[in-house]
Amino acid sequence: MSDARSTTEPAAHPGRMSGIGRVLVAVYAVLALAATGRSFTQIVQRFDEAPLAYTLSALAAVVYVIATIALVRPGRTSYRVAWATIVFEFMGVIVVGTLSIIRPDLFPDATVWSFFGMGYLFIPLVLPPLGMWWLATHPPRTDAAAPAPGAASDARRAASGGHS
Repeated sequence: MSDARSTTEPAAHPGRMSGIGRVLVAVYAVLALAATGRSFTQIVQRFDEAPLAYTLSALAAVVYVIATIALVRPGRTSYRVAWATIVFEFMGVIVVGTLSIIRPDLFPDATVWSFFGMGYLFIPLVLPPLGMWWLATHPPRTDAAAPAPGAASDARRAASGGHS
């Protein structure tokens, strides 16, 4: 006797919002808020002092907001957006971190990514590799894992002896 439940319910699949994924999303959300607040204040109060640094802080804020949303939302598109933003973030941390050391004159004031995120306890440097690992180990469900359209009604019809 076959188990009708296996054809009517999707296979169990741990989502990205389980376990350490929740912590990861929470850290991204905190960074999004911190970077947004910092860049807003910098741009409003003294943009002319360090326009590159403050623009990069605003860019980091946008990246953190998009990454947070993409990590929370299910589906392939959100998964791809999460990958793109996290890889972009990592490249930003590496490039800006390196430039802030070899060309400090470009950054008269710090950005979120300056000195590899030193002002944020190096979380901007560590978070992207963790995010990439999490995404790699928690891909979206494949189409084979999801029930086919109409599979639930077909299973119910079969269980009732073929009568609707």
